[in-house]
Amino acid sequence: MDALLNPAFGSVVWATVSFLVVLLLLRKMAWGPILQGLKDREEEIEGALNAAKEARAEIQNLQSDNERLLQEARAERDGMLRDARDMADKLVADAKQTAKDEGERMIDQAKQAIDGERAAAVAELKAEVAKLSLEIAEKLVRQELKDDGAQQELIGRMISDSKLN
Repeated sequence: MDALLNPAFGSVVWATVSFLVVLLLLRKMAWGPILQGLKDREEEIEGALNAAKEARAEIQNLQSDNERLLQEARAERDGMLRDARDMADKLVADAKQTAKDEGERMIDQAKQAIDGERAAAVAELKAEVAKLSLEIAEKLVRQELKDDGAQQELIGRMISDSKLN
């Protein structure tokens, strides 16, 4: 057991030489490519991170552009709705005014027609009254003037009632 705890000098030398040879071989053959692979991987990761940052910045730009376009679209929509509302209000107001004007025109025409009909009725009534008056007067005069004496008396009365200058 003592040999395991205290190795022989030759074993230590050969183990050291073997270790150094393996170390040199690994440095030449494995560490160079491993370090180059790690360096390439680090550059690749750094490039990917830079690309991700650029993509994030581009996405933020696109989001701000989208937000701006969305706000512009909303403003345009609101403007169009406001214009449509104003146009509808104007059309309604115009229709109301047209209906009001037409109603007033029809009322004026009806008043004129009523006035015309009233004037015609009054004129017709006056003509009828005058006709009846003449017929009554004619009947009265005929009845009173049946004889010559009554005619002479009526003529005398009319001359005396009239004021001659």
